[in-house]
Amino acid sequence: MKVKAAVVNAVNDPYKMEELTLGELRPDEVIVKMVATGICHSDEALRVGDAEYPMPGVLGHEGAGIVEKIGDAVKNFSVGDQVVMAYNSCGSCPSCRTGHPSTCNDWVELNFGSPRRDGSHTFYKEDGTPVSNFFTQSSFSTYTITNEMNLIKVDQDADLRLVGPLGCGLLTGFGTIVNGLKPEITSSIAIFGTGAVGLGALMTAKMEGCSKIIAIDIHDSRLEMAKELGATHTINSRNEDVVERINEITDGLGVNHTVDTTGISSVMKTSLDILAVRGSTAPLAVTPNSIEFNTFMDLTLTGRSVLGVVMGDAVPQLAIPELIQFHKEGKFPFEKLVKFYKFDEINEASEDSNSGKVIKPILIIDEDYRKDEPLPTN
Repeated sequence: MKVKAAVVNAVNDPYKMEELTLGELRPDEVIVKMVATGICHSDEALRVGDAEYPMPGVLGHEGAGIVEKIGDAVKNFSVGDQVVMAYNSCGSCPSCRTGHPSTCNDWVELNFGSPRRDGSHTFYKEDGTPVSNFFTQSSFSTYTITNEMNLIKVDQDADLRLVGPLGCGLLTGFGTIVNGLKPEITSSIAIFGTGAVGLGALMTAKMEGCSKIIAIDIHDSRLEMAKELGATHTINSRNEDVVERINEITDGLGVNHTVDTTGISSVMKTSLDILAVRGSTAPLAVTPNSIEFNTFMDLTLTGRSVLGVVMGDAVPQLAIPELIQFHKEGKFPFEKLVKFYKFDEINEASEDSNSGKVIKPILIIDEDYRKDEPLPTN
């Protein structure tokens, strides 16, 4: 099958629309006709080389589409099903067996561009050059091959033009709160960076009953959105001293929890420094940067903790239907974050995300899907 895909051929190259050939479908795999996909910061991190990834590749990992064809061993999906795609996992290692598939023993191999275990690929160029996938998904394509483990079936009334970002960015923000930090009611939390992950965490912190929800960013427009979604306080770190403001807001006690989505060393260190006694921080960004701290003074003496949380430590097949229900109830209004683009506008959409102009770009790949219905924005 011939497909149109946005290919990154080398580090720092722009996305280039190319015709590729899908590989042979394996028994546990599914072909999905893509309807729409979000663009996530992790796509940009790989494109610019902040994380190791074999080029050329088709990125994209917030996809939503319709099942086109299923392999012989696929049991839980049928042609015509509406699906959201998340990450892949083996399903049989200790992490998977105990409900933590995002820390699957084979997570990197399954999600960061490795070929299948038989050496084959899911995409090929016209001359036979293999093209790497991402998250066993590669949603920046008109059709893609993915694994049954990646899929979450959603109701036929779900609008696939909207729900793709639930597969990564919003899932990460949501799960970091409920599965990672687990704030008690009346806890205080500071969130550094109000992109999709940060605002997903913010909306969840509001649902979980946090009393002080502090949003920190350098874009006033994003901070205004944070207020609309539940922030009790906002700080523009270009104009204000974050530590001083946090001390004012918390009467010098610090916050119980922090989330960092920026990946900037100084910001990650601040997110640790402003914690209260027994506070916890979750640094989430895909970043080459690191921080330095004294384990005794910064952790042991104060009972603080630094939590590693990948993909929200969430089981997508359980969490994504729950998020869709929260959205229906008005508790998780993520439609306020999105702007829609045509598939061919992927480089513009990516740039708008990088600049902070747009919080969550969504590419409409199948423009015929529900074309007579308005786009699902606020």
